[in-house]
Amino acid sequence: MQKKYLIDEERIPRRWYNIAPDFPEPPAPALHPGTGQPVGPDDLAGLFPMGLIAQEASMERYIDIPDEVREIYRIWRPTPLIRADRLERALGLRDDQRIFFKYEGVSPSGSHKSNTAVPQAYYNREAGVKRLATETGAGQWGSALSMACQIFGLDLTVYMVKVSYQQKPYRRVLMELNGAHVYASPTAHTETGRKALQDDPDTNGSLGLAISEAVEDVVGHPGSKYALGSVLNHVLLHQTVIGEEALEQVGAADAYPDVVIGCVGGGSSFAGIAFPFMRETLAGKAKTRFVGVEPTACPSLTKGVFTYDFGDVGQTTPLLKMYTLGHDFMPAGIHAGGLRYHAMGPLISHAYHLGMMEAVAVPQTKVFAAAQMFMQNEGILPAPESAHAILAAIDEALAAKAAGEARTILFNLTGHGYLDLGAYEQFLAGKLEDYDHPEAAIKAAMEHVPSA
Repeated sequence: MQKKYLIDEERIPRRWYNIAPDFPEPPAPALHPGTGQPVGPDDLAGLFPMGLIAQEASMERYIDIPDEVREIYRIWRPTPLIRADRLERALGLRDDQRIFFKYEGVSPSGSHKSNTAVPQAYYNREAGVKRLATETGAGQWGSALSMACQIFGLDLTVYMVKVSYQQKPYRRVLMELNGAHVYASPTAHTETGRKALQDDPDTNGSLGLAISEAVEDVVGHPGSKYALGSVLNHVLLHQTVIGEEALEQVGAADAYPDVVIGCVGGGSSFAGIAFPFMRETLAGKAKTRFVGVEPTACPSLTKGVFTYDFGDVGQTTPLLKMYTLGHDFMPAGIHAGGLRYHAMGPLISHAYHLGMMEAVAVPQTKVFAAAQMFMQNEGILPAPESAHAILAAIDEALAAKAAGEARTILFNLTGHGYLDLGAYEQFLAGKLEDYDHPEAAIKAAMEHVPSA
C-alpha cells in the first residue's frame, strides 16, 4: 500500500512525556473546593472522559500515543527545526552565537494547539461523547479543537473571549467552517455570562470567565464534556511531542541548546518545548536554562502568588496550586489573547517554584517590534503570543554578544500570525499601548482567593 505522507514516520514521537514523576518534589494535588481533599476520578468525570482523567493524575513517565492520533499527527508532524541565520546576521552575532526555533505554525490550525486538540477529541469520541464545549482566548485553541471535532464527528460550542472575538474575526470564521458554534463571552446564554454583563455591559471578557461559561454549558447539557487548551497536566503532556522531536533534531544538527525559551500564558507551549529538555537536565545529562516569557499586562509568574486558586471566575473548577493573579482577574485588551489567563499551569508553577526555570515579563510594543524584525529576516509572521519568545531570544542573543560568549538558543515559535493582521495594523499605526498590571490590583484580588 502506498504511503499517504511523504515524511519519515519514525521521527514522529510514539510516546508523550510526563514530567511529574521526575520532579525533585511531587507537585501539589488538585483539591475539591467543597471538601478541601484531593480530587479523585469521580470528581472530574462530569467534565472529562476517563482516558484524559487517567493522564491528568498519572505518575507514569511515558504514555503511549494512540495509533489513530499519531495517524492524524502525520498531517503536520514532525515540525521543522530552523536556524534563524538571517536574524543572527541582522543582530551581528558570531558563528557560535546561534538561534534555532521549532516552528509549530505548519499545523492545519496554524499553531501548536492541534497537538492536544486531536487527542482530546479522540479520547472523548472513544468514551461515546457527542458534544464538547470549550473557551478560547485569541482563537488558536478554538480553531484547533474545531478541526479535531470535525475529524472525530463531535459537535463543538466555543466561548471566545469578547475582545478577541472582536479583534480576530477570522479565527471565528475558521471555527465555523469546521462546524463549531462560536459565541462572544460573556454571553446571555449562561448564568455566569448574564451576571458579568449585568456587572459591566462593556466588559472585554476573560479566559477565566469563558471557562466558567463553558463548564456551566457542559453541566446543563447531559452527555457533553469540557475541553481545555492549556493549564492542566494532560494538556501539557500532549504538547511534549514538540520537545521530543526537537531533542532528536538538535542532536542531528549538533545544536544542543544552552537556553530554551517559550511564551507562557497557561503553560502548554512552554511545557511542550521545555519539559523533554528539563528531563535531560534533571538526569544530569545537560545543563540548560529555561525561560518563560509573559506579558507585563498578565504577569502571573513574575508578580503572581503561589497558592491554591480556582481556574475560573465562577469558582466551578477544582482548586489548583499555581501562580495566580486572582481568579476574578480582568486583563487589559492586549493583542496576545492566548496569554491573558490569570494563572499559570500547576506543573509550570511547580517548576518555577523549585527554581528549575526563569521568567520574564515584556511589554507588547517591544514584542511587536521583535515580531516585525523576525518577519523581515526569516519571512514568517509570528503570532503575537509566539513573538514574546522571539523578543526574549533576541535579548538572550544580544546578552551573549555583549559578554563575548558562545550560546545556542532554542525557542518555540508556537504559531503564525496571519490571522492577527489587525493587531499588526494597530502596531504599524502606533496605536498599541503597553500596560503593567498594578501590584495594588493583585493585592486586592488575593483577598478573594480561597485559603486552602
